[in-house]
Amino acid sequence: MKKSFNLALVAFSLLLLMSCSSSKNVAYIQNSDTVDFSRSEVLYDARIMPKDILMITVNTVNPEASAPFNLVVSASLRSGTGNQGMSSNRALQTYLVDNDGCIEFPVVGTLKVGGLTKSECEQLIHDKIRRFLNAEETPIVTVRMSNYKISVLGEVSRPGMFTVGNEKINIFEALAQAGDLTIYGVRDNVKLIREDENGQKNVYTLNLNDAEIINSPYYYLQQNDIIYVEPNKVKSRNSGIGQSTSLWLTTTSILISLSSLLYNILK
Repeated sequence: MKKSFNLALVAFSLLLLMSCSSSKNVAYIQNSDTVDFSRSEVLYDARIMPKDILMITVNTVNPEASAPFNLVVSASLRSGTGNQGMSSNRALQTYLVDNDGCIEFPVVGTLKVGGLTKSECEQLIHDKIRRFLNAEETPIVTVRMSNYKISVLGEVSRPGMFTVGNEKINIFEALAQAGDLTIYGVRDNVKLIREDENGQKNVYTLNLNDAEIINSPYYYLQQNDIIYVEPNKVKSRNSGIGQSTSLWLTTTSILISLSSLLYNILK
């Protein structure tokens, strides 16, 4: 009886140690009380990249003055049967940034916008169109990115591609969109795949357990970033075990338990 109690005590201690060890691997930003966050005070502003789709609007006091800079495309929509019931859906022209970071803007011509922030792009367009307007007009230029997306893959609850409406998202917000990491996700070795404006691809490693990540230049995600969460050793080992092996292990475990029970009853 005493021997069985000692074995149970050892097993409980091992389980307690395992739970403490696993909690250290699961908790985010564990050392926040030792990190200086003053380096993270810079506000993030996304930069325009090749293949971005921009929506650009120009507003003036006199709407006719800004009309040449706001191209409108029309699409016919059939709302009835036959040739009747046709209506026109009008929308502002969008601009696809080419591989050289340029767009063709009406009246002005080619503009190099790649690498600029939205505010820098707005100021560039403002300065370019100013000479085509009357002196009393003060144009207001607004630039929005229509295809700001990030992807989250691997050991998360809801992997997928997510659209970012406000053009600003950090690593934890992206993981929240994907339902957070599963218990099998490795927190200290998350991969960030990023392509720069020159087409160069790079892979960066992020440690979500370390609060220093908030000061990291990769804390905020750029458009088209890919986050990959790799599985831990437990999940990797389990993935290599087939259904028949799992059944065999389960059966063996039951037989051992029954044998132990019979031995205790009959001794």
